[in-house]
Amino acid sequence: MGENGKRTGKFHKPLNIGFISTRFAGLDGVSLEATKWADVLSGFHHNIYWFAGQLDKDPQVSMLVPEAFFQHPANLELNRKVFGTQVRTREITNEIHERKEFLKDKIYEFLDRFKIDMLISENALSIPMHIPLGVALTEVIAETGIPTIGHHHDFAWERPRFLLNSIQDILQMAFPPELPSIRHVVINSVAQRELAAKRELSSTVIYNVLDFDKEPTYLDDFNRDFRQQFGFKRDDLLILQPTRVISRKGIEQALYLAERLKLPNLHLLISHSVSDEGNEYYEWIQESAKERNIPISFLHNRLNDTRKYAKDGSKFYSLWDVYPHVDLITYPSLYEGFGNAFLEAIYFKKPLLVNRYSVYIVDIEPKGFDVIAIDGYITQKTIEEVKEVLLNEDRRREMVEKNYQIGKKHFSYQVLKRKLHTIFTSFYGYLNGNHNGNNGNANYKGSHNDDTSRSDEKK
Repeated sequence: MGENGKRTGKFHKPLNIGFISTRFAGLDGVSLEATKWADVLSGFHHNIYWFAGQLDKDPQVSMLVPEAFFQHPANLELNRKVFGTQVRTREITNEIHERKEFLKDKIYEFLDRFKIDMLISENALSIPMHIPLGVALTEVIAETGIPTIGHHHDFAWERPRFLLNSIQDILQMAFPPELPSIRHVVINSVAQRELAAKRELSSTVIYNVLDFDKEPTYLDDFNRDFRQQFGFKRDDLLILQPTRVISRKGIEQALYLAERLKLPNLHLLISHSVSDEGNEYYEWIQESAKERNIPISFLHNRLNDTRKYAKDGSKFYSLWDVYPHVDLITYPSLYEGFGNAFLEAIYFKKPLLVNRYSVYIVDIEPKGFDVIAIDGYITQKTIEEVKEVLLNEDRRREMVEKNYQIGKKHFSYQVLKRKLHTIFTSFYGYLNGNHNGNNGNANYKGSHNDDTSRSDEKK
């Protein structure tokens, strides 16, 4: 032991890193980005474990707690009670704390079961989709001093539905918390400035990334029949909207584009499901497509986060199986935390139409990408630019090759590795376990790399 009771010494073994969120499953941005971080950290020989209310991870390295899922019925009912009003009853406060205590016990169980040395919270301390989970996690971190990275994709102040609420005290305490053992990470510089202004918390910007050093798989024996399986002809023009069906994705602009292009055999494909924000917008998009006679296909029932065969022999494709078959990507979002679909279009060397949402203007556009950009609506100039890209092979090739090289420079795994190295150094003085380090907290008894194991502590 060093001065003031802090542990010192060498960390010769890899760390056991626990990822915590409400969900690690499917095609949502948080799940996808967490998997990328896990890939990079595994490459540094650390061991990865998962805690969530919905999981598609190996049970041997994960802990499923259904009550931690943001769409658990009890949690949905609690959210209905605290949002849209400014006062909560004592009973609601008690309910939050009761559920918090249950989840807190589960988090401690997770720490003990897998001998967790570090936590990475994926949005659980950012946006109040699950209030008891955020409070439970905050208290565990405060009580243990466990090194934690808060990876924040969204904040409450970014979503209108959270602005009127009766939990301002809890939001200030846990979304996100101010604790000495937490390093805050945001995915864009706008969020960095807002976090500093609203909460006086410093943070590191780590953009979403893709492994640009690894060439994408285009056509293979599994995905070669995608068009045939969905009833598309070889010469059909496929426009892909690779997002969930929610209003801030601006999908109506993709419809307007398809209508005004007036090109034969055109189909609009939408990859993701309606998700958690209701069916009204989805139904309006369907009606609008029908009125404009735009063939539209919703693919989510045949997509999975990884490709697989169903019991009846039918295929479930991954989103990455779709990209090689499409001719244009539309990304007319009104707001995005960053933009996974933008990077995926660049990675698969597809031409891209993008709305100039605020984060795009600040963090992406200055990098010099060659895209068809709009300012909230489709113009005649937009139509002409799209037609040129679709019909001029040389123009298309020049565009996508330039974008790929820019993406590789600014949004690759190599960039993520450097950023994580800096954060880990702030905790340990190293990343891969080969250097001297002091973990900087006196209370957390991390058994895996501690000089004293849990079993020894109990003796």
